Parts: sequence; C-alpha cells; structure tokens
Amino acid sequence: MSGGLDSLCATAYIKSYKKYAIKIITFSYGQRAKREIVQSKRLAKALNSNEFRIIDINFMKEIYGKSNVLTSNKLSIPSKFDYSIVVPIRNAIFITIATAWAFSVNADLVVYGAHTGDFNYPDCRQKFIESITNTLNIAEEDKIKNGVKRKISVWSPSLEGINKYELLKLGHEILGDTIFESWSCYSNGKKIHQDILQCGECESCINRKMAFTKAGIEDKTVYAKN
Repeated sequence: MSGGLDSLCATAYIKSYKKYAIKIITFSYGQRAKREIVQSKRLAKALNSNEFRIIDINFMKEIYGKSNVLTSNKLSIPSKFDYSIVVPIRNAIFITIATAWAFSVNADLVVYGAHTGDFNYPDCRQKFIESITNTLNIAEEDKIKNGVKRKISVWSPSLEGINKYELLKLGHEILGDTIFESWSCYSNGKKIHQDILQCGECESCINRKMAFTKAGIEDKTVYAKN
C-alpha cells in the first residue's frame, strides 16, 4: 500500500468485502514523493492492519538513474500520461518482495491497487498479473505440493474490471473521509504557508480529481493548485 488512493481503497475492499485479515507493506524505493510513505503508515493504523512494514530499497534510485520522473529530481513531472512516469518493473519488484513475505507467514493473497484505468502501465495488465503469479508459485512449487506452503494468488481491482472511480466509491463507502488522507501526488508536495499540499498539477493529482468528479464525491483534498 503506497499511501495513495488506489492502494488504500483496494486494501479496504479486500478487508471489508472479502473478509481478509491484512498485513500491509510499503516500499521506500527512492521516490520523490516521500510523503506517501508517511501517509501509508497512518492509513495502516486506520485500517487496523495486523502488521505494517516499510521496506527500504532506496538503492533502486541509483539503478534507475534518469529513466523515470518518479525517482529522478532532474526530470519534470508531466501533467498527462507520458512514458517517463513508468518506473521499470516497479510492480514486479514490489509483488516479488510482498510474495516472499506472504510465503513466509503462510498467507495466500497478495494485493496491489492496479485498476482498469492503469493499462498504460504494462505491469498493471492482466497478462502480467497472471504471469508473475505463475512464476512466483513455480519458485515455491515443491513446498506447495507438499502442503508446507499455500499457493499465492496476486490480485488487483483490474482483474474484476474495477476502474478508478468505482474503486474510489468502494473505498469511500468503507472509510468515509479517511480516503482524503491518502497521498496521490508524484511530487513530495508544495509548501503553502505552513501546510504541505499535493500539487494538483501532476498526472496523478489530475486523475485523482477526475475520479472524485466521476464518483460524484466532493473532493475534500486541499491542493496547491485547484
């Protein structure tokens, strides 16, 4: 759970509608938006998760170099989708680490917040989810066959055809105004007086605004630019 709107609502959905006990993991991977990690910790408490972990893989920032705007401060963050937003195999890395934890605690489901509006990103598509699920289970197939470990399923809202505003509505039904504590901004925020606000201009902030409009929910998020 990144601390963003999608992963928050997906987590709430799995806990409330699918009746799963949850353990939450978030990653510090050298992202510009450090505040999303802070929000993830707060939201994990709001969700009463059984366990919460922050995994430090900040070394990825050096590996990524200038390949994407989310980890490189030398690149400008766009206001609409651009391939510079795509962080190389980010979800594959996150899911692999989360699955290692899942196998270790004998869980059977790994969740991330990809929805049908995320299909610009290859690692949010159904064929990717099916492929990585198969690969990770193969890596532990002997223990699974012997009953030592449970088979893992990787799930995202996209597999049920859920789009961003539908996911938002589900999250709002469960959590109410807590969803406004999520951090969607690709930047680390802009300081306005004494407050650190989401920029309101990047592609993610714009998508957040649009989702609230489509969902028919008043957006109580305060942005640096509306």
